[in-house]
Amino acid sequence: MAEYNNLATAEPPHSIAQASVDEKGRLKLPAEFLEYLEALKVTKVFITTLDQRQARIYPIAVWKVNEALFQSSGENAGAAERLAFLAKVYGGDAEIDKSGRVLLPAKLREILDLEKQPVWLDVYHGRINVVSKKIYDERMQLAQANMSEDLKTLEKLGLK
Repeated sequence: MAEYNNLATAEPPHSIAQASVDEKGRLKLPAEFLEYLEALKVTKVFITTLDQRQARIYPIAVWKVNEALFQSSGENAGAAERLAFLAKVYGGDAEIDKSGRVLLPAKLREILDLEKQPVWLDVYHGRINVVSKKIYDERMQLAQANMSEDLKTLEKLGLK
């Protein structure tokens, strides 16, 4: 998958950014996320959820890697088939428009409650995660509650 290997050539944003979904279901990508995708020459994405908690915006090359995994999952074929099914039910292909927006699939917006409200984005494993305020707040609370222990653990592993 040469296309997938090219994703390592662009520096992803290092922060979490706030954005919004408009009344038509379009997500306006923050500038640093749009620049990242443009650097990768990504104009088409697959948007879905695999956990009904966060949307995942996949460059098509990254999504193709997942599809290959689904096809070659061996003894985990049942899990792969179920996740592939959910991805298709809630997902859809989208193009990044000239204004830097992507249209989130209607079923996805509905189940994740992403319409007409702020959302938070971060890049992880080559995809862009999109979460609602509720999920963002849950993650923040969990991160803060475990901060001291997590810091000690990772400093032992070499965190600078």
